[in-house]
Amino acid sequence: MRSAWLLAAALLAGPAQARLLEQQAELPVQVRDAYGKTLAQNIRVTLFYDDATPAPRPVLLLNHGRAPDAEGRAALGRARFVAASRWFAERGFLVALPTRIGYGETGGEDVEDSGSCERKTYGPGFAAAAQQGLTLLAWLKERPDVRSDRTVLLGQSFGGATTVALAAQNPPGVVAAINFAGGAGGNPKTQPGRPCAPQRLERVYADYGRSARLPSLWVYTENDLYFGARYPRDWAQAYREAGAPVEFVQFPPHGDDGHLLFTRFPQVWQPVVADFLRRQGFDIKD
Repeated sequence: MRSAWLLAAALLAGPAQARLLEQQAELPVQVRDAYGKTLAQNIRVTLFYDDATPAPRPVLLLNHGRAPDAEGRAALGRARFVAASRWFAERGFLVALPTRIGYGETGGEDVEDSGSCERKTYGPGFAAAAQQGLTLLAWLKERPDVRSDRTVLLGQSFGGATTVALAAQNPPGVVAAINFAGGAGGNPKTQPGRPCAPQRLERVYADYGRSARLPSLWVYTENDLYFGARYPRDWAQAYREAGAPVEFVQFPPHGDDGHLLFTRFPQVWQPVVADFLRRQGFDIKD
């Protein structure tokens, strides 16, 4: 699979001068949107790893969220999550972050559009995002410094739902999935805590649960202004009752919007994620 390398940078970290290395690449992908249109273009991929950790490294595929408006999606720039990426890289992972079609430096059409609020069709948007993840996983397998049999999926917000969609396909080499505040159809400005068509999304999660067999951790907060406190519990229950293994954690309120727990309160989720990863066989230090 051809890709174009753009640049590499090193960020100094720690007294021993271990370096968080950052690389960028352009990766060709092809997806289908909710209206049956096929699109092919390059996406921007960012990679982080710590040069003090031994190769080959397990992969952490980290998917970003979705702004409610086109201006916000264009303003993403490039998905990086530097603080979280550093934390995982220091624990031995190569962190891979796709900036998906329709966002920031990747640009392109909105292939994740799911229709009007009352008639949301969530599945195709998640499928388009998940397909880009599958393409990235296949590309990463070509790297000699990657352990393609020890991959973890992680995503925040729409990226969390994308992670669930991707986990439902049980990709070879993927051993676990972590969903942070996953969902879609929320807008904290116009309808705080009340996402569009939550029962439709519940049915989508149930469909994923019928095939997903990867251990998963779902992390939410009670004051999530996109999805509220109740709906995530319903979604996790539907996923579990369909047959998928899931651990559901809902933290009490954090900040003015708990939806942002992943970026604003790492000290809260890191012990929970570290414990989950240890139970999947990873040697994770506190």
